[in-house]
Amino acid sequence: MSRPTLEVADIVRRTGNSFWEQQQSHLAWPHRKVLDAIVRCRTAALGGHLDRCVGCGHQAISFNSCRNRHCPKCQGNARAKWLAARSAELLPVPYFHVVFTLPHELSVLALQNKRLLYDLLYRISATTMLELASDPKHLGANIGFLGVLHTWGQNLEHHPHVHYIVPAGGLTPDGSRWIDSSHRFFLPVKALSRHFRRRFRVGLGELFEQHRLQFHGSLEQLASPRAFNHFLWQLGQKDWVVYAKPPFGGAEHVLNYLARYTHRVAISNHRLVAFENDRVSFRWRDYAHGGKQKVMTVSAHEFLRRFLIHVLPKGLVRIRHFGLFANRRRSDALEHCRVLLGTTTCADPPQPPSLRCPACSGIMLVVERLTRGQLYFHPSLTPAQPRRCTVDSS
Repeated sequence: MSRPTLEVADIVRRTGNSFWEQQQSHLAWPHRKVLDAIVRCRTAALGGHLDRCVGCGHQAISFNSCRNRHCPKCQGNARAKWLAARSAELLPVPYFHVVFTLPHELSVLALQNKRLLYDLLYRISATTMLELASDPKHLGANIGFLGVLHTWGQNLEHHPHVHYIVPAGGLTPDGSRWIDSSHRFFLPVKALSRHFRRRFRVGLGELFEQHRLQFHGSLEQLASPRAFNHFLWQLGQKDWVVYAKPPFGGAEHVLNYLARYTHRVAISNHRLVAFENDRVSFRWRDYAHGGKQKVMTVSAHEFLRRFLIHVLPKGLVRIRHFGLFANRRRSDALEHCRVLLGTTTCADPPQPPSLRCPACSGIMLVVERLTRGQLYFHPSLTPAQPRRCTVDSS
């Protein structure tokens, strides 16, 4: 994929300071940290390294990445390495894609209590699938699955939901055999939705009773027990969305799909169309109208506001494994499943992409680490690579 002509970093450089001055009372230091990291990513401000081709000896300077998980430029390599490690864990069965979404009425409460409600979303949705799958009326099996938390929609508005990748089947309670699920559906979505709604409301009520929830601004009226109980009742009167796609065709399809939903940020640089007169235009898909691709234009400050509402609390894990695939038991469980499925070996995982030489397409290796000061005076820095970069000084 070609390098985009417009990046989120360009928007932050030009309007980041004025945005921060206007909105800092509503923001916290993690938001400032993300903005600063995006601006400095792959510039001389973070230092760099000298790369040399093992074939033709061509040398080039590469600037370091910020490695912030919210940076649009830092997720490609992390995604490739993660997929290379996970591909060896795929089982030789079809896979399902299940999505649990919080209703719109919980959006503001979730923004004010990100850590608590995102954890609750994960815990309740995972428990819902584990419990229904173990029920003999449905599958009667112990299952394992991978979850990826997303907090955005295509238009960058707040839309918290969890994507699950689930093998089509599981182990019997005694672990003696593999049970295949129906090829039409994994678990009934209506039962999943009702169970998810009931359990989440109970969990939300427990958080309220423990005085762990925060209520600010328009939510201050919910701080009283009577108002919050009415709020919970209202949540119970509407359908909660649980979506399930048919099974994938095989491991290759699973990997291709995982590549879209793992180390991903709210918007990629390639979706940006224009930045003129302090207004940002970006591409998005309107799934309410058949997934038609459209262009949305908002002010630069509104764009940054939408971008920053998806900054996750420090330490919150966005990719999680459950059931048979929980970290403490995943290796043994996968080996046992493969034996029961008649497959004792797995395909060789794809290797993460290597940096290629622009002259001969050979592999480039790092031969020297360079600080910011060393980059300024390094003889290998070409005129096309600026010795100084424009970095937000704040």
